[in-house]
Amino acid sequence: MKKLNSIKVPHNKNTKDCMIEKIPLPPFVKIPMLMNMGSPCNPIVKIKDTISVGQKIGDSDALFSVPVYSSVSGTVKAISDYRISDGSLCKAVEIECDNLQNISDSVKPSEINSREDFVKAVRESGLSGLGGAGFPTHIKLNPKNKINTLIVNGAECEPYITSDYRIMIEHADEIIEGLNFISKMLDIPNVIIGIEKNKPEAIKLFSEKLQNINNINVISLPSLYPQGAEKVLIYTSLGKIVQEGKLPSDYGIIVINVSTVYYLNVYFKTGMPLINRVVTVDGDTVKKAGNYLVPIGTSFDYILGYAQCEKDKINKLIAGGMMMGITVYDINQPVSKINNAILAMNKINIPKEIACIRCGRCMNACPVNLMPMEIERAYKKKNTEMLLKYKVNLCINCGCCTYICPSKRKLAETNQLAKLLISSIKKK
Repeated sequence: MKKLNSIKVPHNKNTKDCMIEKIPLPPFVKIPMLMNMGSPCNPIVKIKDTISVGQKIGDSDALFSVPVYSSVSGTVKAISDYRISDGSLCKAVEIECDNLQNISDSVKPSEINSREDFVKAVRESGLSGLGGAGFPTHIKLNPKNKINTLIVNGAECEPYITSDYRIMIEHADEIIEGLNFISKMLDIPNVIIGIEKNKPEAIKLFSEKLQNINNINVISLPSLYPQGAEKVLIYTSLGKIVQEGKLPSDYGIIVINVSTVYYLNVYFKTGMPLINRVVTVDGDTVKKAGNYLVPIGTSFDYILGYAQCEKDKINKLIAGGMMMGITVYDINQPVSKINNAILAMNKINIPKEIACIRCGRCMNACPVNLMPMEIERAYKKKNTEMLLKYKVNLCINCGCCTYICPSKRKLAETNQLAKLLISSIKKK
């Protein structure tokens, strides 16, 4: 097994033995019309409309768009503006729950007899990648090239997060069923489930269940960060490098998150689109840490209240993991499709930056062999020619460079600013 540069981070998998628990319905939900990479949907409901569970409430004709569904039954109280993490605005549908959870008549299994039917059904499922990036699943599962290998990402290498792990432990049969169907519809001969070594129970469970299935294999991945990153997982599993400007599908590979497979199978069997998420809730302010099944659109405030969080002690609220998560400044932010964790932290060490000592640790830690210290220098000079030379667009935003830097430079953040600088100049 081949390895790229990586780092060791504390696992802190405090909730790994916490079974998935369904939380009580919130009094209302606020469902954004953009929860994936690509274009926002337009609301297709109006204020005062009566809404059912699984009813489509947003859609778009754009290719890189994914329909949005209601996670509750109730009444539309508002259609408001919502600011997403990159600062842009989209619409959001606010629904007051009636606690009846009436199911929409549209919720029924799709008839799938061809690849075209399959791709259409995947889009109608409302799924985008649940590993965090939010790439539309129907785009990923409709490649132009012949696919030889489907890699299922069960690494979950971020500290604290165990939502994927619990889905693997509690829904292994459904995941395998979904993989069999996907590989059949796309005629993929080889399927690999990659699971980090720090999850021996999941490795054992899938290995036992797959003994008589020849085309699906489990591989044990090193417990290193960022093992779950797409390019890292491909190299570790197959020894292949995805070059700049290329997609995994150009090499006959698709990588899909294990939770995405599970929710796809739910849709194929029941017709119920993506309306909820398993979210790990943890942190030193949370008394009842766990893995909670929550309706999409539920506020962080409501979830943290159920998890007995001491909200007045939160100094940093994070959507996602400690390495790649996004700081949340509004506790009323709703859970979206791509949220897999909420971390509410009191003890946060914010070290003081000092001058770069040119030690090269950031370069040695970078899984794609970038030189973050040189990128930082080029960015300060706004030298886009050098930024392109240093291949900053290859950065996968894993945060290894910032984590390992003894001078506590914000290198990963600078890489993202450098990408934005290049992008803004290209648009002019």
